[in-house]
Amino acid sequence: MIATGWPRVRQQELMDQPGLRAEDHRRALAGLCRINQISRTASYIWRPLEQLARQVEGRKLRVLDLACGGGDVLMGCAHRLVKRGLAVELHGVDQSETAIDAAQTLSRQAGLKHVRFSRLDVLSDALPEDYDVVMSTLFFHHLADDQATLLLSRMAAAARRAVLIDDLLRSRFAYGLAWLACHTLTRSPIVRFDGPVSVRAAFTVSELRDLCGGSGMSGATFTRHWPARVLIQWNKP
Repeated sequence: MIATGWPRVRQQELMDQPGLRAEDHRRALAGLCRINQISRTASYIWRPLEQLARQVEGRKLRVLDLACGGGDVLMGCAHRLVKRGLAVELHGVDQSETAIDAAQTLSRQAGLKHVRFSRLDVLSDALPEDYDVVMSTLFFHHLADDQATLLLSRMAAAARRAVLIDDLLRSRFAYGLAWLACHTLTRSPIVRFDGPVSVRAAFTVSELRDLCGGSGMSGATFTRHWPARVLIQWNKP
């Protein structure tokens, strides 16, 4: 893929490095949770989930969240959906045992009985195919082009109704915004390093369109939103 404007640069993030102490990982997840709250990440994702939940009659809308991290975004969606009386079943998966443990702890504390978390490597393990929606937030910037295309294809095949993806957009403005947010909202050195690095590794809307087209997700919609992010929605024909 040919990048235009500001070239894409992938660099291993500290949170992805083997041997990361669980304590440092948990602090980083807490920092990311704070940034997600300020960025209102869940606010942009729960609305299409609400629409899909209202289309399902007589049963719960089943949602699978890939690479869920600490689970705060999925739980934020859960709070909003349940508050509106919608029947949902939400399942978050991540390859990190530390992240899953943190998500399970937060879920128990919040009393969210309809949300569960378990370990799954989304790049190598098979994706379950009994979910209406397969979603992912702030993960695709970690991937090489071929990995992203393959995962999009697998998500499209696994989802019964729709695929939702929310991620960073690459630009100099987004880089500066990420640097400022990560140095203002958290003391975690991991987040302060990883945040700007993530933006440099992110895709542009044009690149994401190409990836979706190459994965069979033609007709996907791309909605830009604050802060320098994009929500992709693809409804299965």
